[in-house]
Amino acid sequence: MLFSGCGNALVTPFRKDGSLDEPTLRSLVKRQIQEGINFLVPCGTTGENPTLTRHEHLRVVEITVEEAKKRVPVLAGAGGYSTAEVIELAREVQAAGADGILSVTPYYNKPTQEGIYQHFRAIASAVKLPMIVYNIQGRSGVNIETTTLKRLSEIDNIIGVKEASGNVAQFAAVIHQLPPGFAVLAGDDVVTIPLIALGGHGAIAVVSNQIPKQMTALTQRALANDFAGAREILRKYLPLIEANGIETNPIPVKAGMALMGLLEPVWRLPMCAPSAANQAKIEKVLETLGLLAGRSVHAV
Repeated sequence: MLFSGCGNALVTPFRKDGSLDEPTLRSLVKRQIQEGINFLVPCGTTGENPTLTRHEHLRVVEITVEEAKKRVPVLAGAGGYSTAEVIELAREVQAAGADGILSVTPYYNKPTQEGIYQHFRAIASAVKLPMIVYNIQGRSGVNIETTTLKRLSEIDNIIGVKEASGNVAQFAAVIHQLPPGFAVLAGDDVVTIPLIALGGHGAIAVVSNQIPKQMTALTQRALANDFAGAREILRKYLPLIEANGIETNPIPVKAGMALMGLLEPVWRLPMCAPSAANQAKIEKVLETLGLLAGRSVHAV
């Protein structure tokens, strides 16, 4: 399975002037690979992709591919509201060297289940890359029902789903009603263990931006049926996962990474810095875990 284990939903680093910080992006990708991440996911929501120009979007994918050097696969974001525009972007992402695309359900306009099916079928027909669809009703406004996913799974290059519905019953239905080779990946860090316990295949994680080694170990232990070991890691780092949800993603994770010395604390509007109170909470969690700049730990 091409995309299994722990994938990292890469943040996009910016300079203080708001421009794309290419050297830092390269450093972040190198760090992910050195820490053992299983695959990389640039230009998703965590990467603030709606704020990227088309050139920047493709540049982020190109840099990620260049630094990955085929050591890990790259699942690049290519989603949006307009099917025609997504198809154009998916073709360009394919040309940039990505190994697959992650495509979110069209947001705001709330298409019907038939519209969702036709949308993803059109994208899959336009590219040769394997595609994982992204189900996140809380952001898109519409759920991909399991019956629709079953239809989509019959399309050769639609190979999986990133499940962020928050519905454990739906996780179980998807895992047990779809073909065994259809990848089901957690879209929320905290449900990685239960989703894998139900038969899922891994996660596309946010906290792995901060602790790639530890989140990968958690995922791999769960996949190896070492749930006691996976829970031990979760118990230690759950406060960090919770801190990353204290404000809208990716505000807290980038604030934390800045405190760790990994990037500049810069977001693009409408994302902005966390409140002073929440900044202090994030810093306290990192301090407790020994993750502040100059104190980073590597032990699981």
